[in-house]
Amino acid sequence: MGRLFSLTYPTAAVLLAIRRGHRYGFDVMDATGLPDGTVYPILRRLERRGVLEGAWEDQAKARAEQRPARRYYRITPVGEEAMEEVVARFPALVRIFTPDPKKA
Repeated sequence: MGRLFSLTYPTAAVLLAIRRGHRYGFDVMDATGLPDGTVYPILRRLERRGVLEGAWEDQAKARAEQRPARRYYRITPVGEEAMEEVVARFPALVRIFTPDPKKA
């Protein structure tokens, strides 16, 4: 994975948030506590490298909800392979994004 991108703590947090179901920028920011100046460049970089795939939502839906259109992200098969390194390098961060079965 190191060849695709630098695996930093913020990058790992973004990937884990997306894997947990947070699919667009503001949602990822809320989940990670990272600022937009960190999250959006990471999302773009991971998409360029094929780790994430992004798609714009329908403009009509966004307009109906009176907000800008969102770009939704999902982890690609390449990204799923990269998650192995995320889990190995950041076990404490993984626990933050893993639901507690006792609370479910």
